[in-house]
Amino acid sequence: MQQHIYHSDVGGKPAICFNTCLDPRAFARTKMSQSLIEPGYIVQPDGSHEVWKAAGVHDLNGSMRVWGMSFSGKRLDVLINEVNSTGQQTEALQTALQAIVFWIRAKMLLGETNTTLNPGAVFVCLENTNENKFPKGSVFFTPKYLSNRCLLMEGSLPGGSGEIDRYNCPDLTGMDAAAFCAGAMLYKILSKSLPYPNDKTIFQDMREGIFLPPHLAVPGLDKKICNLIQAAFMLPVTNRAIYKSGTDIISSLLNIFLDNENNIVSVSSMINNLPKEEHARIEKERKRHLFRQNTLAKTRRFITNNKHALIGITAGILFILFIIASTSKSFKNRPTTEGMDSDTVIMAYYDAFSSLDHVLMEACVQGADKTDINAAATLYAIYRTRESYERSSSAHIVPAKVWRDAGGELPAPNAFGVTDLSIRYLAGSYEDNMIMYRADYLLWSPDADYVITRSDTITLKRDRKNNWRITEILRDEK
Repeated sequence: MQQHIYHSDVGGKPAICFNTCLDPRAFARTKMSQSLIEPGYIVQPDGSHEVWKAAGVHDLNGSMRVWGMSFSGKRLDVLINEVNSTGQQTEALQTALQAIVFWIRAKMLLGETNTTLNPGAVFVCLENTNENKFPKGSVFFTPKYLSNRCLLMEGSLPGGSGEIDRYNCPDLTGMDAAAFCAGAMLYKILSKSLPYPNDKTIFQDMREGIFLPPHLAVPGLDKKICNLIQAAFMLPVTNRAIYKSGTDIISSLLNIFLDNENNIVSVSSMINNLPKEEHARIEKERKRHLFRQNTLAKTRRFITNNKHALIGITAGILFILFIIASTSKSFKNRPTTEGMDSDTVIMAYYDAFSSLDHVLMEACVQGADKTDINAAATLYAIYRTRESYERSSSAHIVPAKVWRDAGGELPAPNAFGVTDLSIRYLAGSYEDNMIMYRADYLLWSPDADYVITRSDTITLKRDRKNNWRITEILRDEK
């Protein structure tokens, strides 16, 4: 991959160059010339540091290239990527760890000074040579704005890694950001994979703490190192931080990686050899964790992304449940013929007809003609409407028996119901669960000039709850 932050010669002298990929007009329009005064920092192992500033800018094949004082070191991202790409895995891993430890120490020495954290914009000196102005362990943090521009263009080229900075969380600043970056770099070289591999959800994963824990990604890794990397990744997660600050994390990492003589420990000393059984157990745990984590993350994000629709659906479901509960309660409280004898059911039916209690009439009937029920329901609705409009007792319906006992005469505007009811047994028995009766009665209707004489042949049977119900009404009317 073509690098846009690299070593080169300018005027016959070695230099660090930054290819902006901007022509002179675009360079001026985007005010990139301000990067000439933007500082970088070179930190030496003894704690001293000096400010690096660009020495000039020139046109190279149509692109403006900023350059400045040389630094004999290697880009940190290259050292990290070499862990996977070279055949000498152990050597490359130890070299990458050494570079990261130098980076951590340099950041601690600079403190809260604002520097670039992207490993692609950092050079680390790994050896002492006569050409080096700076000793082994020195770190060059290039100008932040200028390097970000170059890395953006570098990532957009064929074979580039894209413009996403995979080692830094945009929500963190200062030493918290440095601790997170250190954890991500260590995770990458030790597990040979990225903690947040999904480009589309990388920053959301950072904020929600969606990653494979270090002890599952690197079986056998020292528990203290696992806890510190885990703590670094928890910094951007609300209310889940393990350590109070990033300074605690990187200082603890530095204490682990440097021995008493200030030498960097070997990678092999940090990873314990595990038996096959333990590896198998960790692999099962890793699969379970990934499944559970992915399921929870997808569920949570689906709810977050569709919360308005889900609120509406939930409200609709609750409304339906309320209707069902109300209907169920209504049906539960509806009258039944439980405990009634067969002839009592007939009397209850005609009494309910007289009082327009169509609900009780429904309870008495199962399969029989519902002409009487419909008539009672219609009259009930008419008189309730009249009552609400007229607001007078004259709008009330009067049972025919009450009206007649009071000496009422035809026509009666509000009189309705059954009088002179006579019930006679015809056939059937309780053992057969079927009985037939004959009911003779007079029916009085509102405003009628005459009385209707009816003779009904009624059949009753037991329902599945063993209650008597009217199943058939055969009517003779005069």
